[in-house]
Amino acid sequence: MTDEPNDAIRAVEAALFAAEDALTLNDIQQAVGPDIEVKAALETLAEHYAGRGIHLVERGKRWHFETAPDLAHILRREREEPRKLSRAATETLAIIAYHEPVSRAEIEAIRGVQISKGTLDVLMEAGWIRPAGRRETPGRPLIYATTPVFLQHFGLEHRRDLPGLDDLKAAGLLDPVDEAFESLELESAEGDD
Repeated sequence: MTDEPNDAIRAVEAALFAAEDALTLNDIQQAVGPDIEVKAALETLAEHYAGRGIHLVERGKRWHFETAPDLAHILRREREEPRKLSRAATETLAIIAYHEPVSRAEIEAIRGVQISKGTLDVLMEAGWIRPAGRRETPGRPLIYATTPVFLQHFGLEHRRDLPGLDDLKAAGLLDPVDEAFESLELESAEGDD
């Protein structure tokens, strides 16, 4: 990017800075007008901000500026109040993220227990899940999916960036009981052969 960016790049930059939330390409195009090549401007801006204190990033097909990861500790408030999710909410969020779109009955079938409406409410209140329509089956159950806020909060560009089973095992995030049960199933299957 040159020292004096053109008006198109400046317009896109201003639209992003002024926005309260992350913007889609369409949102930016509407803000700056039809004569501006938004994609080209975004590429130029992302390149320009790459080594700076803020970065232009795309999360869930929405663009916004965020603090460079190596500087985030500077802006962290002394008194953070982390939102602690219950185990039920964490499991429900994981099921939705990995299986979306998914209905309440499908979540319950995977978890093996019923979920309270409050669990889904907490996740919707956080902005991490949303109703995604209705399944075309008898009873037309409501289905749920994750949101761009979920991707942004967890630093993911796409859902496909979620960790796989091997990643979770390596991080020690899988319950040892589950691993023991899995090995018993394998032994049992080998004994049946």
